[in-house]
Formats: sequence, C-alpha cells, structure tokens
Amino acid sequence: MRIVFAGTPDFAAIALKAILAAGHTVVGVYSQPDRPAGRGRKLMPSPVKQVALDADIPVFQPQSLKPEEAQQELAALNPDVMIVAAYGLILPKAVLEIPSHGCLNIHASLLPRWRGAAPIQRAIAAGDAETGITIMQMDVGLDTGDMLLKTATPINPDDTGGSLHDRLADMGGDAIVEALAKLSQGALTGEPQNDDEACYAHKLSKEEGHIDWNNSATDIERLIRAFNPWPGTFTDLGEQRIRLHQAQALEQGSDKAPGTVLRREREGIDIACGTGCLRVTKVQLPGTRALSVNDLINGGKPVLMPEQELN
Repeated sequence: MRIVFAGTPDFAAIALKAILAAGHTVVGVYSQPDRPAGRGRKLMPSPVKQVALDADIPVFQPQSLKPEEAQQELAALNPDVMIVAAYGLILPKAVLEIPSHGCLNIHASLLPRWRGAAPIQRAIAAGDAETGITIMQMDVGLDTGDMLLKTATPINPDDTGGSLHDRLADMGGDAIVEALAKLSQGALTGEPQNDDEACYAHKLSKEEGHIDWNNSATDIERLIRAFNPWPGTFTDLGEQRIRLHQAQALEQGSDKAPGTVLRREREGIDIACGTGCLRVTKVQLPGTRALSVNDLINGGKPVLMPEQELN
C-alpha cells in the first residue's frame, strides 16, 4: 500500500521507524513546520521530519491542511492510507476522505477512556490501573472514530509521564504495523466507541503543576509522577520556588495544616496533606539541579525544614 505518514514528536517518529522497518512504502511524510530550539534558537526539524529525511522520503510542512492547494498536494500522492500520530494539525473532512482506506490514528489511550491532547499524563494522575494504544479510524470528531485495534499495558506504581510515554511509543509502533498487516488482508474491522465512557485529556499547563497541599497525598504523588518530566510540579516556600521530582504517599496523617513540613530525614521530607502525608525524596531548588534529599542535607541547605509552611 501507498502510505502517507503525519506526525511531529518522538512518539510519532518511533511509529514511522517501525513502519519503515516493516518494509512498507511511505510515499510522503507530513510534519509541523520547523521550530526554533536550543540556545541559538535555530530552526530545527521535528523528530518525524528527521526520520523522513534520513530515509529520503518527501516531507510536507503546511501551516494548515484546510486550503484546497494543500489538499490537492496530498491527493497527488495517491495514498491508500494515511497514518496519523501526534501530528498537531486538524484534518478536515476532505482530507480524511482522500486515502482510499481513510486515516488511521495511533492514540496513547485505551479509547474511549481518554480523548484529547494528554492521555498519558491524565491516566497516571487519575490513578488508572492500565492504559495502552488504540488504532482508530479517524472521523471529524476529537478521537471519536471507530476502534480498530487495542493493546494494553499496566500503569506501574513508579511510572512517570516520561517512562510511560516511552513504553507506549514502542507499543504504538508495534500496533500500527499489526494494523497495517490486517488492513492489507481485509481483516481490520471497527468497533464504535461508547461516548458515555469518554473523558477529555486536557492539554497540560505549567500552572497545573502548582501543588495544592489540601489534596490527598495519593493524588499529589500521582500528579508528580504524571508531570515528570514536563511540565513538572512545584511548591513555594516564601519567595523560593521548589520543584518536586520524586515522592511517595504515606498513610499516616497529621494535625498540622496541609503544606507544613513535618520532618526532614535523609530518606525524605514529610509534608502534611489534606489526607495523609507526602514523603518527598528528590527536589530542585532555584538555580540548582535536582537533588536527592540525602544530597540536599549533605549540602547543608536550610530549606524544607520542620514547621516551614509551603504554598
């Protein structure tokens, strides 16, 4: 089959590599326009574009797929199917209808559980026991199309947004290769989603990373894992912004106000929460790298001491 691939970040690049490794013919790659990056703010190709360039595949980077000219350019590639993974642009109905087999999306959730931009992080923060990859037939809705293939993985107690992203990226590559094999055999059938079971995975924001100590220790610990490495979580001690990288929820409670530092030992710093308390084991002070609490104590930093109050 003649495949067109559309994607931008690492998650999508891994899928593109898997498709190419399986011997499929990719006749064109779509990716978002180059963005400035690094200290010099030089324009840098996306991970997907770089994979395509290395494989000598034509790359297209329209600002939008809504203009007729952009749609004609896609149609000229005569694709049998278009694979979409974290592309970042809306595909109008006219684009969805160009490939003879339509457009297939690699979505990092067991649909319909999490639709939207940040399903990986939302699944961790919500305390889901599992997540996975869904290969979906795209329609004009937001992740509402028929489910074609699903593969699941447990969310481990130590999973972070980063570790789960990497595992799902590899799974996404395997799943789309399996789906393409079934498609070529005429064995790929769709299952409608139950809209009543859907949640919306809102786009992440840095502001969401501000810890509310009135929440339970369990919820805060999940948020810290979900937002690691980005956008990160933080709390304030006076004028100091302290970033939290690792923590674990403890069952014991306290009569102190939420946000109060209870104790500071080498194994961690215990902080009162709305329910239970949180043991922080890795922190980052302003102008420094992330440190274990043991290293923080060895450095003699008088920060996060008992009775100090965080907000």
